[in-house]
Amino acid sequence: VARDLADMRRRMGRIIVAYDRDGKPVTTADLEVDGAMTAWMVEALNPNLIQTIEGQPVFVHAGPFANIAIGQSSVIADRVGLKLSEYHVTESGFGADIGYEKFWNLKCHYSGLTPDAAVIVATVRALKSHGGAPAPVPGRPLPREYSEENVGFVEAGCCNLLHHIGSVKKSGVSPVVCINAFVTDTDAEIARVRELCEAAGARVALSRHWELGGEGALELADAVMDACNEKTEFTPLYDWKMPFRERIELVAREIYGAEGVDFSAEAETRLENIQKRDDAGELGLCMVKTHLSLSDDPALKGAPRGWRLKIRDVLIYGGAGFVVPVSGKITLMPGTGSNPAFRRVDVDTETGKVKGIF
Repeated sequence: VARDLADMRRRMGRIIVAYDRDGKPVTTADLEVDGAMTAWMVEALNPNLIQTIEGQPVFVHAGPFANIAIGQSSVIADRVGLKLSEYHVTESGFGADIGYEKFWNLKCHYSGLTPDAAVIVATVRALKSHGGAPAPVPGRPLPREYSEENVGFVEAGCCNLLHHIGSVKKSGVSPVVCINAFVTDTDAEIARVRELCEAAGARVALSRHWELGGEGALELADAVMDACNEKTEFTPLYDWKMPFRERIELVAREIYGAEGVDFSAEAETRLENIQKRDDAGELGLCMVKTHLSLSDDPALKGAPRGWRLKIRDVLIYGGAGFVVPVSGKITLMPGTGSNPAFRRVDVDTETGKVKGIF
């Protein structure tokens, strides 16, 4: 979320590393290590310029997962990209409930930039999962329901997609649904998705970029450009002066579809202490929630109703300036696989070359 080197330097000094016996935060500036940390990271402030196989420029910079962090490409990459092209596409992690919500109410606040359109990527397979098809199990063959036509599953699962469309529209931005096609998708399934989304006020485009490259995404490009030409009024969901408890409850109701929020005793205490900070109105809300459901329960598919969001803890990230409510049983630090790649990384002591990276 840093805008430039000076902004990152300030943020480096605000990182909280501990608390003293009076409960006051101890920062990297207190330890006088923030200058050295910035020096170590100064080159990382520059976006990585790569290209697609068709030669289109792409910046890769930041973007930790949106279910446990902000989940966006960097503000700096966006600012540079906007200088280089008429249309700039930036990514937001996971669905509109967590990725876009943080883009909308966090990143845009920090960057001062506002979008002209928002693309929601959907697959027929994901819609079938939300519509009652058997849950895929890692390591096992995909259930046949995902490779055979079943318009009923697709139609039932569209309630989840329509919810995301509604969330984007609440921000005042034009939603564009990109149907990321699989070879197993049928015309009838695609037609039903298109029909339901258009009825909800979204533009819809079928994309076969995986097969045809840029040519396969022309329909999507046309839909996005058309949406960008529509007059919109981008509006934050809440004012940053709003108390954190009220912000959390608003996101839970308006974006997740919850009936309300239940806070643990620990979360209540932490929220009270954070709210007393002099800089409370300058801190953003960065929710931690599963990406597998609109709720905090990954098993609840579709657009569940009649549930309450449970907040078990509230953290604070001083450098980023985030207040982080944690819901469900989500793990903040993702674990590695059973045979992680680092086991095969080493250095040839004869030549000094690193091996096992590629």
